[in-house]
Amino acid sequence: MAFEVLDEHEQGEVVRKWLRANAMSIAIGIAIGLLMIFGWQQWKARDLRAQGEAAVQYKAFTDAVEGKRDDDVTSIAAALRKDHAKSPFAVFAALHTAEKAAGKGDFDAAAADLQWAQSNVKDESIKALASLRLARVTLAKGDADAALKLADGVKDASYAATRDELRGDALARLGRADEARTAYTAALEKLDAMTPGRDVVEMKLADLPASAAPAAPAATPAPAEKQNS
Repeated sequence: MAFEVLDEHEQGEVVRKWLRANAMSIAIGIAIGLLMIFGWQQWKARDLRAQGEAAVQYKAFTDAVEGKRDDDVTSIAAALRKDHAKSPFAVFAALHTAEKAAGKGDFDAAAADLQWAQSNVKDESIKALASLRLARVTLAKGDADAALKLADGVKDASYAATRDELRGDALARLGRADEARTAYTAALEKLDAMTPGRDVVEMKLADLPASAAPAAPAATPAPAEKQNS
């Protein structure tokens, strides 16, 4: 007899029998559900606590930066990487230490910081920023091919002008002036007239060697006159 045609008493009996037959499974399911809810809440609590700790450490980091306490800057940045590697605060600290290292000409240290940031950041926009800075440092180290490859890998439209300028720098270093001209022109097309740094791109474009003029076609020799026999 189908379930939908049973009367109320019969339906109650069916339900009770099913409950008795499956009591253990139900109890286990409830227990697992409660554990999952409890575990999720515990995980969320730990995550929030970790975020709070990372924020506090980053505040100490920025205070050390403002106070020019370089030893503290280095140690706090290292602690953020060790204790909160997946936190954006650790990535921000790595970007800052990379900038300071590059300013001192320590491009190997800057590249290491940027590679770490690039590998650990989740936000695609910040990853693009780290990639472009790594490309710039790589170019400063003399590897224009690697710098160009890094720049080409950045697809975020927010950094399109910066990417094109950097591509122009790498191509100019490689002696590919015509391609560099195209890249600089593309960068200028994305920059407003009042955008800071536009004049720098214009100067880079103006400093490129002139395009080689196409070779003139070889003159066709005049046909020799036939001699009278």
